[in-house]
Amino acid sequence: MKTVFKEGDLITKLSFIISGLNNLRNKQIIKGLAYLLAEVFFLISFVLQVIPALHGLITLGTHTQGVETKVVDGIEMQVTVDGDNSMLLMIFGLAAVIFCLVYAYVFWCGLKSNRKLFVLHKAGIKAPSFKEDFETLADGRFHMTLMAIPLIGVVIFTVLPLVYMILIAFTSYDHLHLPPKHLFSWVGLANFANVFTGRMANTFLPLLSWTLIWAVFATATTFFFGILLALIINTKGLKGKKIWRTLFVITMAVPQFVSLLTMKNLLSSWGPVNTLLQKWGLIGAPIPFLTNGLMAKITIIFVNMWVGIPVTMLVATGIIMNLPSEQLEAAEIDGANKFQIFRSITFPQILLIMTPTLIQQFIGNINNFNVIYLLTGGTPSNPKYYQAGETDLLVTWLYKLTVEAADYNLASVVGIFIFTLSAVFSLLAYTRTNSYKEGL
Repeated sequence: MKTVFKEGDLITKLSFIISGLNNLRNKQIIKGLAYLLAEVFFLISFVLQVIPALHGLITLGTHTQGVETKVVDGIEMQVTVDGDNSMLLMIFGLAAVIFCLVYAYVFWCGLKSNRKLFVLHKAGIKAPSFKEDFETLADGRFHMTLMAIPLIGVVIFTVLPLVYMILIAFTSYDHLHLPPKHLFSWVGLANFANVFTGRMANTFLPLLSWTLIWAVFATATTFFFGILLALIINTKGLKGKKIWRTLFVITMAVPQFVSLLTMKNLLSSWGPVNTLLQKWGLIGAPIPFLTNGLMAKITIIFVNMWVGIPVTMLVATGIIMNLPSEQLEAAEIDGANKFQIFRSITFPQILLIMTPTLIQQFIGNINNFNVIYLLTGGTPSNPKYYQAGETDLLVTWLYKLTVEAADYNLASVVGIFIFTLSAVFSLLAYTRTNSYKEGL
């Protein structure tokens, strides 16, 4: 760009300020007008819309909603006076920032077009017409044309809400500052300090520990017992293999929420399990499967095994059925027993193929909302916790902070932490697996 500005003529240099000017000179009328009109539209919008929106993003509002006394036809009346809405000001401010970034890309495309025209003119080559440019977009760069609409959708429906959620973590947007009646403001890192080391740490740290413990046990139990079940079903000489596989696959066909709610009723203090055990004289009082903190956590892990083992079993069955039979037969000829064959041949190959799935299951269990919410709802309650119970995971606590407590700033901090934890673990774990290394 520096060379183009130094060696270019006046029109080429002015094109660095007036976008599309060089295109118009080279009879690229449509492209030149597009760049020029985009610049004019941006400048007008910047003065009329972007500057006020950015000011609102910085201040998040200065006038609160209130009530004024007005005299109407000689009668004093209380009239509600609209104030600023911090939430809308933040959204419009973010939209303004994204709008500026989008135009910056459009302007950069104009500069690249200007450089291309300079190079073509220097080489004595005629500038391409609009028809030729259109054919390029419809042929050589057709993938970019197809990606334009999805990209706009991603920016509007994914990037904007995600950035908005992140920014809320740096504000005072809680149940005491709900718009439009109240304003919230920027508070910096105060919410992070509150969650990690402040009064919320008494809730966050125990829930974080339980979330990690749950994710490890839920993933490990379904993985190992799923493989064990697959090995048993695929044992030589076992009759009715198809029937056994079908029975376990049927559990996957039942919606998960149905299974979990059924288990909740079965294991409740007044449910069939406790009732039968009491009638048989095996227990004197109902077992607190879901009402005692430690017992509820153990119960959740066992119930999750019922839901998750068939999935692992099905995947492991496909791997076992496709293992090279020659390798297994050679190991048997060499005198290896079934456990040695499993340890040295079967399990390593299953682990190699299923490692990415295993990582995905671990991350999924960190964010496993259904099992906890439908089975226990986070109970039993703990008076030391804020808006959380003994069995709540970070993700269910985030839900309660948002929907029940309306503490959106704290929920945003928890959401950022969950995302960071999941992303970092996924990258570190996956890039160190043999599946990744062998794929390079």
